[in-house]
Amino acid sequence: MEWTAIANFIRPELLIVVAVCWIFGYMLKRTPRVPDWTIIYLVTLAAIIVVCLILGFNVDSFVQGILCGAVAVYGNQLLKQAKKGVDE
Repeated sequence: MEWTAIANFIRPELLIVVAVCWIFGYMLKRTPRVPDWTIIYLVTLAAIIVVCLILGFNVDSFVQGILCGAVAVYGNQLLKQAKKGVDE
């Protein structure tokens, strides 16, 4: 299964959550006392909370939150690795 297929599972009204997660992850990366290994967990937790506040607390919201967080982290890594490949 391609990653784009997974991204298509995210409800369109939640794409703003992906953008917010991306910004949140960027802010965490720039915060000196936040270890890099915790960023993915914090972004995913934030996504789950925000989606549950938007859609209500149910299993679908939980899954949508995980997908939003995952797409935000994956998108960031995709750009970072592409830039690294171009620079080399």
